[in-house]
Amino acid sequence: MAQDATVTWLTQDAYDRLAAEVEQLSTTGREEIAKRIEAAREEGDLKENGGYHAAKDEQGKIEARIRQLKGLLKSAEVGEAPASKGVVESGTVITAVIAGDEETFLIGSREIAGDSELDVWSEQSPLGAAILGLKVGDKTSYTAPNGREIAVEVTAVDTWGGQ
Repeated sequence: MAQDATVTWLTQDAYDRLAAEVEQLSTTGREEIAKRIEAAREEGDLKENGGYHAAKDEQGKIEARIRQLKGLLKSAEVGEAPASKGVVESGTVITAVIAGDEETFLIGSREIAGDSELDVWSEQSPLGAAILGLKVGDKTSYTAPNGREIAVEVTAVDTWGGQ
């Protein structure tokens, strides 16, 4: 599993789901927003046309999402979830005691988890970066964005099953 910051690990299911989203946004999504913009333009004065401005904002969001997904898919490493070897790596489910509370979460991209209720922490987040490469039983700490030092103990590392 590559740990390069520009590579995102995805399951084949996640990759296919995101590719379908890009296709939908690039075709139907763009067509629908173009029609909304044109309809709002025909209403007259664009300075005070709330519908026009809302549609243009939506168009910007769609284009940003398309760029984000294309970049993600271009740099994605597609494969099965790594079999747990007891080491924290991208695509594994971690149980850890963080500041005294036990939490279970996935390390990787939010896109991996899809509709799962499982929390996801990026490998680049302060927590993710601090525990990457640790084994069950290892302890460390990381500095939270608010400057507080937070203690972490890895208690389990499991294979992501897509749940």
